[in-house]
Amino acid sequence: QVQLVESGGGLVQAGGSLRLSCAASGRTFRMGWFRRAPGKEREFVAAVSGSAGSTYYADSVKGRFIISRDNAKNTVYLQMNSLKPEDTAVYYCAAGSTAGYHSWGQGTQVTVSS
Repeated sequence: QVQLVESGGGLVQAGGSLRLSCAASGRTFRMGWFRRAPGKEREFVAAVSGSAGSTYYADSVKGRFIISRDNAKNTVYLQMNSLKPEDTAVYYCAAGSTAGYHSWGQGTQVTVSS
């Protein structure tokens, strides 16, 4: 397992942008972002994995969010553009192997006002 520290959440108006960062204490095969909105279950947002840095997105954020990874810093970023009120949630960083995610961050709040 690794330790994960997230940053970059906050309050933004609809249509605005935010960038989340997640620094890991070590290198992992896969890193991703999940979110949990009030009254809803946690859902997958985006992930980056493997040496080639393959990326994956939920349909709800495709075309608006961009995930990237700095391997030298063991850090993953989530650039969120064209934010909508329905993007409001606690966002969690996760790290894992080919078998799945094994480490989770503490979460960072993102609030999008209409």
